[in-house]
Amino acid sequence: MQPLPVPCPAPLVPYATGTNAFHDAYRSAMAHKAVFVAIESESRQWTVKADTLTAGPGHTVADAVNDAIRAAILHLIDNREADFGAYTGPVYFMMHGVRSEERARELAAALHAALYGDLEPLARAVPPAP
Repeated sequence: MQPLPVPCPAPLVPYATGTNAFHDAYRSAMAHKAVFVAIESESRQWTVKADTLTAGPGHTVADAVNDAIRAAILHLIDNREADFGAYTGPVYFMMHGVRSEERARELAAALHAALYGDLEPLARAVPPAP
């Protein structure tokens, strides 16, 4: 598997439904010392996953970035775009209950960019509450 570009365009976010697909995507991220990101199909809904451990000990995420990601995920929960029980970091992130593959890809790409310090895609995908 090729490493994901940073930022990763939504169409390139790995589809990791099933044990083998998930492990392949996770191992690839580890091999390239990159942030893991993927989407998984759960019946009629989607899950977004990201993990910074795969990027190695040299990869750090600023507290302000973690705060912005946490706020975005909580906003998605409040708007019923993601289910309760989401993981909001600071190392592992997961959102269940996303309604479409397109939206899951958009959120995964935005999360991936944010974990590399670029919050702009996240702000576009999840505009802050007024």
